[in-house]
Amino acid sequence: MLFDSLTYSQRRAVLKEKVGGGLIILLGNNNAPCNYPANGYTFRQDSSFLYYTGQDRESLAAVIDADSGQEWLLGDDIDIEDIIWTGFVPSVADLAAGCGIKESAPFGKLAEMVTAARKSGREVHFLPPYRHDHMILLSDMLGIHPLQTRAAASVKLIKAVVSMRSIKSDAEVAEIERAMAIGYQMHTSAMKHCRPGVTEKSIGGMMEGIAMSQGAKVSFSSIVSMHGEIFHGDPSLKPLEPGRLLLVDAGAETVNNYCSDNTRTLPISGKFTQKQREIYSIVEACHDLVIEKARPDYKWMDMHLDVCRLMTDRLKELGLMKGDTEEAVRAGAHAMFLQHGLGHMMGMDVHDMEGLGQIYVGFDDEVRPSEQFGTNCLRCGRRLQPGFVMTDEPGIYFIPALIDKWKAEKMHTAFLNYTAIEKYRDFGGIRLEDDILITPTGCRVLGTDIIPYHPNDVEEFMA
Repeated sequence: MLFDSLTYSQRRAVLKEKVGGGLIILLGNNNAPCNYPANGYTFRQDSSFLYYTGQDRESLAAVIDADSGQEWLLGDDIDIEDIIWTGFVPSVADLAAGCGIKESAPFGKLAEMVTAARKSGREVHFLPPYRHDHMILLSDMLGIHPLQTRAAASVKLIKAVVSMRSIKSDAEVAEIERAMAIGYQMHTSAMKHCRPGVTEKSIGGMMEGIAMSQGAKVSFSSIVSMHGEIFHGDPSLKPLEPGRLLLVDAGAETVNNYCSDNTRTLPISGKFTQKQREIYSIVEACHDLVIEKARPDYKWMDMHLDVCRLMTDRLKELGLMKGDTEEAVRAGAHAMFLQHGLGHMMGMDVHDMEGLGQIYVGFDDEVRPSEQFGTNCLRCGRRLQPGFVMTDEPGIYFIPALIDKWKAEKMHTAFLNYTAIEKYRDFGGIRLEDDILITPTGCRVLGTDIIPYHPNDVEEFMA
C-alpha cells in the first residue's frame, strides 16, 4: 500500500459523511482472461477501490455502512492449490486490518448485505461498472438488466468520489512525479532513437521496456506514429521516413498506480523543415499560454477557448485562416485544425475518473459540455482548484478526410483558406503535452526534468 492505514480510514470517513447514508459498495477488479481462462491480462485494480483501501488483490469488495459507520472487506481466502501456483497471499482479514477495516467476510456475503439493505428500504450506492463481470454481479443482486447498471449507479457516490479524488495530496503529487521521472526516460530515449529506418514498433517497445524495468507499466497504450493526425495511432512495423514527423504520446504508471502523460513531436531527420517549424511554433505558443495563465478559479473551458483564439491568430499569419478571430472560434472553424479538447484531469487514471462519467468529473452546474464539433471532446470545463492535475496538450492536425468533407460542404469558407490548406494535406499532426499541478497562485509543470520541447532544444537533444 502507498499510504498508511490511517490515510485510508480517513478517506472512508470523509466518504461516509459526503454520501450521508445507505450502504456503499466499492468493487475491486477481478482477473480478466486474455484468450483462455488461465492466460490473463496483467491485473489492474479499480482506481477508486485502491483510493479507499490501498489493496491490490483481485476479487475483493469493500462495503461501508454510511449510517452505522461499520466497514467490511469481502473476499475469499485462497487454498493450497492456489498457493502452489501463486505463492503465499495474506488472508482477507489481514488485508482488512492493513487498511483499517475491522470486519472481513467471504465474498458471497455481499449479496446478502445488498438484499437486506434493499428489503429495509435503504439506498445501495455503487459506482458505474465498466467491466461486464461487475455488470452481471450487480444485475443479479439488483434484479435489473446488466446494461442498466451504469444508469443505476449512485450519483451521490459519484460526486463524493470525484470531489475527493480531484484534489491531489502532496503525497499523491510526489507519486505522480515518480511516474514523470520514468516518463522522462521513456521520451528522451525515443528522441535519441528517432531516425530514418527505425520502426515505430521498436520505439514503442523500447519505451514500454523502460517502464517495466522499473516495476512500472505504461499508463495507456503508447501512441508512436508518423501519422500524427490520427489521435490514437498505434505503432506499426513501418520504418521511419526522412523528412516526416513522429508523434509520441506515452506515459508511465508507477507500481502504486499513479500516472504520467506526455506528448512530443519529433523531426525524424533531426531537423524541422521551415513548414514544420512554423506549425510547431504555434502549438508551442499555445502550450506555453496554458502554463502562463492556469490558476485557481479559471475555467478550463475558457482556457481551451484562449488557446483556440491564439491558434487562429497564428494560423491567419500563415494564410491558413482568415476573418475575425472571435467569430471564427465562435463558429468552430478552428476545429479544422484542433479537433480535441485542451486537456484532462490525471491521477490514478491517465484520464482521471473518466469511468465515473465525464459530466460529473469535468463539468458542473456552472459549466456544461459543448455540443460544437471539436470542443465537444473537451473532457473538463469547470473552474480549476488547487490540487488539480491537468494535462496541457494543444495540437494542430491536417486530416485529409476532414479537409475533403468540409471543403465539399463549403464549411466555414469565411474563415478557412482551402487553397492554402490543401498544401498541408500530407503534413500529419503536431501535439505537445505536459502535466501541470494547479497551485494556490498559478500552476507548475510536473517533473524534475522537463522533456525538451522548444524546437531548438529538440534538435540539439536529438543531435
